[in-house]
Amino acid sequence: MRIEIDPQKVSRNDFYRLLTATVVPRPIAWVSTIAADGGAANLAPHSFFTISAVSPPVVQFTSVGRKDSLLNVEASGEFVVNLAPEELFEQINDTATDFPHGVSEFDAVGIATEPSRFVKPPRVAASPVALECELHSTLRIGDSTIVFGRVVHAAVSEDVMTDGHPDIHRLRPLSRLGKDEWGTVGEVREISRIRYADWEGPSGAESAGN
Repeated sequence: MRIEIDPQKVSRNDFYRLLTATVVPRPIAWVSTIAADGGAANLAPHSFFTISAVSPPVVQFTSVGRKDSLLNVEASGEFVVNLAPEELFEQINDTATDFPHGVSEFDAVGIATEPSRFVKPPRVAASPVALECELHSTLRIGDSTIVFGRVVHAAVSEDVMTDGHPDIHRLRPLSRLGKDEWGTVGEVREISRIRYADWEGPSGAESAGN
């Protein structure tokens, strides 16, 4: 038995809560920006975030409404995606506070910065991974704007690397779930993809005749 829901017949907020409780877990882009005039640096978490393309490398995040992150990116053409690590859980949540325009979340929350290499917005010093981005394009859909950024540089802490590759157990990235819920890495399972040439039927299926 299913509950059938027509998005046109429920409130915008009710369907938003349904979407964010079912499209989970969502990685977090902890986006740092700075206004074109070089004003206060902004820092905010965005959980509508993913990779858009590999060559050229492009990532995307969505601004629901016209928030400071979006306004700064449109004005300056630059931003940094900082990985949101588990140990900074409270600070990440604090930067989601609706501070007045012109107030730096870095300063208000007490988050240390480090200079980026190729863009003006600073990086979060304690974040293990930072993706420096130049604005590729934006796409407006209803009340939201998708921001596409071409990654021009990546900075990764040596502490999270194993055999030249980021280790999920060392990264410890946070994710967003529904309501006020957040996810941690938890159990990690591994399985290799199967080439068609090696296909022997669905995994776990019993052999015919058994």
